[in-house]
Amino acid sequence: MIKWIRSCFQWLFHKPVLWLSEQYSSAPQQADVFAALSHLYDSIIHNENAKGQVKEIDSHQDRIIILSDMHKGTGDGSDDFEDAAVNYLRALHYYEEQGYHLVILGDSEELWENNLLGVMLHHAASFEAEKKFVVRNAFTKIYGNHDLFWDNDPFAPIYLKKIYGQALPIHAGLVLRVRNSTSAIDILCTHGHQGDRQSDGNAFSKWFVSYIWGPIQSFLDVNINRPSNNDVEKTKHNRMMYAWSAQQEGIWLITGHTHQPVFQSLTHLERLYLQLEEATRKKDESVIQTILTEIPRRQRQYRFVNEAFHTMKPTYFNTGCCCFANGSITGIEIADGQIRLIKWNQDEGRVLLEQENILSTDDNIQAQ
Repeated sequence: MIKWIRSCFQWLFHKPVLWLSEQYSSAPQQADVFAALSHLYDSIIHNENAKGQVKEIDSHQDRIIILSDMHKGTGDGSDDFEDAAVNYLRALHYYEEQGYHLVILGDSEELWENNLLGVMLHHAASFEAEKKFVVRNAFTKIYGNHDLFWDNDPFAPIYLKKIYGQALPIHAGLVLRVRNSTSAIDILCTHGHQGDRQSDGNAFSKWFVSYIWGPIQSFLDVNINRPSNNDVEKTKHNRMMYAWSAQQEGIWLITGHTHQPVFQSLTHLERLYLQLEEATRKKDESVIQTILTEIPRRQRQYRFVNEAFHTMKPTYFNTGCCCFANGSITGIEIADGQIRLIKWNQDEGRVLLEQENILSTDDNIQAQ
């Protein structure tokens, strides 16, 4: 009976809701993105409205791991995190042993489709693993558009204390301020849905998305608000985030949201094309063949290549996600004077994908 009623509602309302989604799409305009990111950064560094905090770090001594987009569910067929849950626990065990500070960059819980109590029950092990970072004051939780609950529900502090055993602030962003004797860089870490008129709007629009719009779209199987499922939206979001970061002085940007890993403003496919050009110049046939074999596989995952990839500034990074279908997870590490893009595979464990010195001679721009 319930399935029949659901089918009827889907038949009646799927197209109207889809039309409304397209008319008031969450795909943001560049001006909105720029204004929202600038406002967030300024609010954090000036300590306004408790938007976030500034954390000064020594990139040679401190260790940071930034992960996002788990989308923890309740273990049913729509739980995107289920296949990666064991891998996530393995990664957290490693980072806990190595003394890392854990930054969760939003959409940790999938609260458009699930009740929080069900998520807490099914993924209790992952919350217990995160709690170890909380206990030693090495945990920062940032909300995204699919877990806006943490920002706008009056009972959120109660649930957080129940999960982690103590009161825990929730932030819109975090600024990591990295310095050495002569230079500094500010790294703004946020989920990446800034400028979204639905999820990044006023208090009413946030409430409406969390408790009305999100559940309606889930029930009717209308899910265009996830750029992670749409290559066109991935491209728009990544390009806008990069464009904002490229205009700043002394500021880098790390986001999640798109589920598409980006390192120094380049996707893996764009980096492969650069490596192919270098190998061609050197006439290194073995490397050329290896890259030519890899490129088609990457093209199946993500075909877009930015025309300006040769000249893009290394100012934008994306964590990827912790819910890939094959159970792997990706993230951004800051440690040992370097920033790194890493992947945790089911079989191989931790794999280093990219790394670069965090304060190189080319990037030493004095922070604001």
